[in-house]
Amino acid sequence: MIKTTKKILVAVTDDHTLMRNALARLVNTLDGYSVLFEADNGKDLRAKIMQHLVPDIVLLDVNMPEIDGFETTKWLQKNYPQIKVLVLSMMSDEGTIIKMFRLGAKGYLLKNTEPAELKLALDAIINKNVYLSEYVSAKLVSGLNKDADRDVSEVVLNDKEREFLRWTCSELSYKEIGEKMFVSARTADDYRQSLFTKLKVHSRVGLVMYAIKNSIVEL
Repeated sequence: MIKTTKKILVAVTDDHTLMRNALARLVNTLDGYSVLFEADNGKDLRAKIMQHLVPDIVLLDVNMPEIDGFETTKWLQKNYPQIKVLVLSMMSDEGTIIKMFRLGAKGYLLKNTEPAELKLALDAIINKNVYLSEYVSAKLVSGLNKDADRDVSEVVLNDKEREFLRWTCSELSYKEIGEKMFVSARTADDYRQSLFTKLKVHSRVGLVMYAIKNSIVEL
């Protein structure tokens, strides 16, 4: 019997046709990935998803006509939270990067990224639910040092929660974090949900950003 492995389905969304076509061809060469469809902006992406073409990952530009990457990510998070967003953009400012993560993106790459890093990011998003490159991590730190949007300094964390936060900033999955802490996967999930509530965040990236901002971990 021939063993078959289901490929991860990717939607490539970019208003620049040459870039979009080239990116789609590249994704189709990556082991384990296949392009489900291409879309030229957020409006086109929405229409195709609502026609029951639901990808596992959306590769998404930020600056697009009609419906941009911000609104598209917000819509995906609300209506299709199982779809993981990986941003691929020319925009490198910390404000854009932080906003995209807060809206629900799982990773952020610049368009001058090498193909090997794209594969690394795709794998990390599928297996670990987040990808933070060295460049993006530096931008997050810079932006958070200036960020005064929320005050959670009075939140009291116990030792286990702080340890969980430190492990969250690693490449480990939540299951692997539980093993490192010698607790069950269920207990690790309880730590995660408790921290989501305490810190008023909704994703692993939010936990990482809190840990960096409050010096629980240093990158």
